[in-house]
Amino acid sequence: MALFPVQGIFEHDFVVVLVPIDDEDPMTLVAEKIAHHTVGRRVAPQPRPMQVRHQGNTLAPDATVVSAGVAPMDVLQVSYT
Repeated sequence: MALFPVQGIFEHDFVVVLVPIDDEDPMTLVAEKIAHHTVGRRVAPQPRPMQVRHQGNTLAPDATVVSAGVAPMDVLQVSYT
C-alpha cells in the first residue's frame, strides 16, 4: 500500500484537483475520491455509475491503480457512464 497524488478532473468541470489515492484502490474508489471534490458542487449528482479514463483509455471498474499503470501526478478523467 502506497499513497500518492494524482490530478483528477470530472467531466463538465473546469477545476483540476490534486487527490491522494492508494496504489491498491480500484477504479470505482478512485472515481469516488475524485468526485468528492466536484459532484454536488460544480457538477450535478446523477444516479449512474462513474468511469475513469487514463491517457484516453477507459479503465475497468475493478482495475487497480497499479494494474492500470497510473503513476504519481498522472491525470485521471472521471465521468458518468
